[in-house]
Amino acid sequence: MLNRTDLRGQVPSAAELRAALPRAEYDVDAALHHVRPVVEAVRDRGVEAVLEFTERFDKVRPETVRVPAGELAKALSELDPQVRAALEESIKRARKVHSDQRRQDVTTQVVPGGTVTERWVPVDRVGLYAPGGLAVYPSTVVMNVVPAQLAGVRSLVVCSPPQAAFGGRPHPTILAAAALLGVDEVWAVGGAQAVALVAYGGVDTDGAELAPVDIVTGPGNIYLTAAKRLVRGVIGIDSEAGPTEIAILADETADPVHVAADLISQAEHDPLAASVLVTTSAELADAVDRELVTRVAATKHSERVGEALGGKQSGIILVSTVDDGLRVVDAYAAEHLEIQTANAREVAARVRNAGAVFVGAYAPVSLGDYCAGSNHVLPTGGFARHSSGLSVQSFLKGIHVVDYSEDALREIAPRVVALADAEDLPAHGEAVTARFEGDGR
Repeated sequence: MLNRTDLRGQVPSAAELRAALPRAEYDVDAALHHVRPVVEAVRDRGVEAVLEFTERFDKVRPETVRVPAGELAKALSELDPQVRAALEESIKRARKVHSDQRRQDVTTQVVPGGTVTERWVPVDRVGLYAPGGLAVYPSTVVMNVVPAQLAGVRSLVVCSPPQAAFGGRPHPTILAAAALLGVDEVWAVGGAQAVALVAYGGVDTDGAELAPVDIVTGPGNIYLTAAKRLVRGVIGIDSEAGPTEIAILADETADPVHVAADLISQAEHDPLAASVLVTTSAELADAVDRELVTRVAATKHSERVGEALGGKQSGIILVSTVDDGLRVVDAYAAEHLEIQTANAREVAARVRNAGAVFVGAYAPVSLGDYCAGSNHVLPTGGFARHSSGLSVQSFLKGIHVVDYSEDALREIAPRVVALADAEDLPAHGEAVTARFEGDGR
């Protein structure tokens, strides 16, 4: 079923690997001309434009953008008890992991009388996006809200598309998750218009202010991603996320049932989702293919899964050794990387590029999606070569505080003047020497 690339006996360069590895076609630039008019209309006309686009794209027109607090409480009270228990456990584990991520302020004494302190300060207000297209993602509410809260962000708004089936409100499970986390501000707005509204703010239909944010986070489709690109600079963004992806590095010890099930689990998200198996074992590859035939036919979203697995973004890559496999997965830099090999912990410790690494037979990506305690908002499209997933740090700014005494400045003044003169910026040096004019010392 899956396309195959045979790299056995070869040692491609990093550039050759990047060119050869399967990737989804995801051209954000091509989406910009569709999205720019939306963003500009929301910037210029606010909620009026938001509701026009919402009616066009989501086939519903909410009475207000902000969901009334009573609707959040109602959704939580009506939430299936098993789902509530699962969300509560997800929140508990996420808080446990993310609470250890908060950096502490550090003061360094450079010289007597001269210190530099790095303070970590949370952004003031954030917009958190939970998609609502092919699936409903209360787990994404958890993954966005928990690190923001632990960073100390003072104001949060969750945005999620309105649903015609629920009277123009986001899905009740989204509302319930927000309520469970103590979030009282949810906007019924999705896609590019959501990004534009959190960037520029507006006035709701009832006259209430919809305040702009400082940063927007959370995954979405290509139009949301294009909107993030357009407003970057007006506000901060977490990343330009593409379709979800899984890579599995496996040898002959892996169970083909596990591998096939995990490839399907990511393909279930989207027809553009990428599922890639890198293996030293042709026998395992054959067994996985056979298992996929049965499992794809039986899964609920079989058409979507089949399209994703049959796309150019998915495939099996055969390699000679696990070392070669590591070179391949590091070049691919997967959003999610599973290691299903002998000595899986040792192999996982050598991985350099991945959004998250899942070790061994009993750490599937699905665990990380919901209840591992890790964050599932992760870099895609090879961005894991240089970027990290969402964390407490995503919502913190480092500020250097410089505190020098008169004597400490006088001691270093000649060096400052020398460097200022070397750069032909003499006023920089004069800003230091002016403090000691007429000083006999």
